[in-house]
Amino acid sequence: MSTRIGIVGMPNAGKSSLFNALTSAGAEAANYPFTTIEPNVAVVPVRDERLEQVASTVGASEIVWDTIDFHDIAGLVAGAHKGEGLGNKFLANIRETDAIVHVVRAHGDENVIHPEGRVDPLADIETIETELVLADLEQAERRIDRVAKQARGGDRAAAAEEVWLREVIAELQAGRPVRGVPAPEEAPHAARDLGSLTAKPVLFVANVDEDAGEVPAAIAEHAVAQGARAVAVSSRIESELAELDEQEAAAMRAEMTAGGGDAVTPLERVVREAFALLDLLVFFTAGEAKPAQSWHLRRGLSVWHAAGEIHTDIQRGFVRAEVIGWRELVDAGGYAGARERGTLRLEGRDYAMADGDVINVKFTP
Repeated sequence: MSTRIGIVGMPNAGKSSLFNALTSAGAEAANYPFTTIEPNVAVVPVRDERLEQVASTVGASEIVWDTIDFHDIAGLVAGAHKGEGLGNKFLANIRETDAIVHVVRAHGDENVIHPEGRVDPLADIETIETELVLADLEQAERRIDRVAKQARGGDRAAAAEEVWLREVIAELQAGRPVRGVPAPEEAPHAARDLGSLTAKPVLFVANVDEDAGEVPAAIAEHAVAQGARAVAVSSRIESELAELDEQEAAAMRAEMTAGGGDAVTPLERVVREAFALLDLLVFFTAGEAKPAQSWHLRRGLSVWHAAGEIHTDIQRGFVRAEVIGWRELVDAGGYAGARERGTLRLEGRDYAMADGDVINVKFTP
């Protein structure tokens, strides 16, 4: 299943422009609130030069990139948790994502209308975060009534969840996110059942002026305080580049970075940070005259779990796996050379996957 990233922010913060820059999908981006009603979704390939080297080394037939789904969710406004600005629908869209990209207006273009008539990045952040906290508080208060009844009936897991929910409610009432309250071991599904918005990891994207390359200090400091991450992007420039053909865009980007600027594209930057947020690693499958493919997996999981990402039948019939680091495979010139060097290992189902592993799972149909 693809990783789902929700792009959120105040109306006219630059969400749809960023979406266009990331995906070249041409999502509508207009200078008035609520341009986006239904979330635009784009399936974006996650390119990785390591897989290109692996594919070339083993003589793969093609490269199949893993993907991330970017959801362009409409702008939130104050009162969204009560349904203002179609807020309930938008909050439900956020709830279905794995992580949040929070676009914050940090540019001074007076031609772009701000719904509250001012440019104040921290105030905008507070508006969005307050709505998410209030939505979570309503959700937690509804949930605890049901759980408390189960706890009174002697359900030990429900009793542990009730204690946790009371801690969650206290944090939310203080304006703090749920992510700071770990779910109890006795009720491991409590967090999933609550479906909290403020438990999701967050990447702040500062939509800066064309000549700015750094995240404004106030946004960077807020991100650190929230345990989040932050990057700077000029959505206007990047959406314009996305409209050019590949060669023109590359030439313009080279001109813009000629002075030593960052040559990494916004997609690469956001994807990199999204992977860091979700603590994901990348692994590969590849064979001669077969597709070379990238996959992602939560860090700390085993090769048996990796087999399940490829196909549930492969996981069900798992016997063992051939495993090698991508660099070792390339340096050996392929699988035959790796076997001669002894760097192609046989591992059982409990082997903990490492970032960049190339695996070949042996299984019984």
